[in-house]
Formats: sequence, C-alpha cells, structure tokens
Amino acid sequence: MNRKTVLSGMRPTGNIHLGNYFGALENWVGLQDKYNCYFFIADWHALTTGYADTSKIRDNTLQLMADYLACGLDPDRSVIFLQSDVKIHAEMHLLLSMITPLAWLERCPTYKDQIANMTDKDIMTYGFLGYPCLMSSDILIYKADYVPVGEDQVPHLEMTREIARRVNHLYHTDVFPEPAPLLTKAKVLPGTDGRKMSKSYGNTIAFSDTPQEVDAKVMSMITDPARIRKTDPGHPEICTVYSFHKIFSSDEVEEIGSMCREGRIGCVQCKRKLARKLADFHGPIHERRTELLSDTEKLTAIISEGSAKALINAEKTMKEIRRAIGIGLDDEL
Repeated sequence: MNRKTVLSGMRPTGNIHLGNYFGALENWVGLQDKYNCYFFIADWHALTTGYADTSKIRDNTLQLMADYLACGLDPDRSVIFLQSDVKIHAEMHLLLSMITPLAWLERCPTYKDQIANMTDKDIMTYGFLGYPCLMSSDILIYKADYVPVGEDQVPHLEMTREIARRVNHLYHTDVFPEPAPLLTKAKVLPGTDGRKMSKSYGNTIAFSDTPQEVDAKVMSMITDPARIRKTDPGHPEICTVYSFHKIFSSDEVEEIGSMCREGRIGCVQCKRKLARKLADFHGPIHERRTELLSDTEKLTAIISEGSAKALINAEKTMKEIRRAIGIGLDDEL
C-alpha cells in the first residue's frame, strides 16, 4: 500500500510516564496500521540540554526502547531506531545548518523559553541554538508527510517546513516534501500533586514503577482540600483522583462523581477504586518492560535492526540531496 509517512521521537531523558503515554505514545500505537511509521530515540537531542552529564543516556536509551515496545510499538509494523546509529542524520544536519538563517533559529519559541527558564544549566551553545536544524534533519531525511504534534508544537514544525522550502528553492529541486502537523487529541493527566505531570516535578507515575510504588502514589494523591470528612460534599472537578478516574474508570466515572458530590464515598475509598483500575492498565506494561530489560542483548539487537532499516531510506534521500546541492562525486542515482 502507498501509505503516507509519519515520524516522531522522544529523548532518552528518563522513563516514560502516564503523561507521556496519553500525550503521545497511545496515539503513535494507533498510527501504525494507517501510516508508514518511523519512531526514534533522540539521543543526540538529549545532548542539547544534557551535554554536561551523559552518564545515564545509554541506560535511558534501553529503558525508553523497552517502554516503546511494552506500550505497543511494533518493530514489524514500524521502523523503531536510535538516532545516533544513523550517522546520516548528522550529515543532513550539517548541510541544513549551512542554509538556515540565524534569525530563524533565534526566534524559535522553545529557544527563547528555555534560555529564560533553564537557569540551572548553561545552554548557550551552538548545539542548543541549532537544534531545529537537527530536528528538521530527522524529519526531512525520511520525507515525512506528517509529524504528530499538539497545537502548541505547530510553530516548531513550521521551521522544518521553511527549511524544506528554502532547500527546494535554492537548489531547484523538489526533494523535500513539506511535512504537515498531524494534530492529535491527547488525554491530559495531571501529576499526583495536581500540577502538570513532569519528571522535573517528581509527580509522575512511570511504567518503571513497581505495583507497590504505583499504589503508594495513588494513595498520596491530592484530593479536594475543602473536604475534611467522608460525608462532606466533594468537588470532583478539582480533584486529581477524579481526573484519573475519567480515563481509567470511564464505565463508572459519572457514578463516582455523584457519590463524591453527595458525600457517599470518601477519598480513601475513591483512591482504592482508582488503584485497582490503574493496576489493571499499568501492571501488564510494567511486566512486559521488565521482561524486555532482562535481556539487554536482545533489546539492543532490536534497536540495531530498526536502525539498519532506517539507514536504507536515509541513504536514498541523502544521495538525492547531495546531488541537488552538488556535493560529492559518487552519488549517481
């Protein structure tokens, strides 16, 4: 079948948590039967803000791959690979950096935001400024038609579209399609403390967490602060536990909400109901990732096989772009 191509990836900066899953990975799993999918582990991107301490990147890479597979990404239906295994990404990055105006990079929303907010790290580096070129390389080298993103990420993808247009214009070619955003409707889960679920806040539930750890995190969740006694009327719309019930207890969420508002269920009982529902979802994925990580040699082989598949198509595009630019003497098509 002549399917359109989709590409996306995550940085190996820690274990996938429920926010990552419902924000992106659940959608990726569903795309596998509709598109020609490339999903990668962006280890070079991890260096843009984490270059000073690289001690965990290799371990995080294996952990992330185990999460990918345990959550449902299938190497028989998708190309799942490691960015740094496909060295052509770096060559494409170099070529794109030659034609990308400095002003484009400096106006990138993420660049401005992180420079202002990440005061604990020195990120005034060429690599951080130029990461949109590397991101564009990741996308364009596989001629991706779509990149699954949320609405807040569309401006980042527009940079890639502008770079594709500039290359095609400068070198009188049509080698790069302009990738379009594949807007995704993501389920939003708060962290256990009610804030956005984020590793930096320490409020996540990860698939690496043991069942005992998950249970403890559920029981410590923030609930309605105005509710003192079990019989007090509750306000589920402001309760973190109820936000989780909307996703994991869809068959009885309305009843749970009514019981809370009427003071017929206490917060502890409500948390226990959630813990059982969450265990049914989290448990099998945790067990699968644990099994995968018990044989890192096999897991590494799966990554290598995926990277070899990615390299085949990356080389085809690289030959085209070298010829369009006029670089090299041995890339006859």
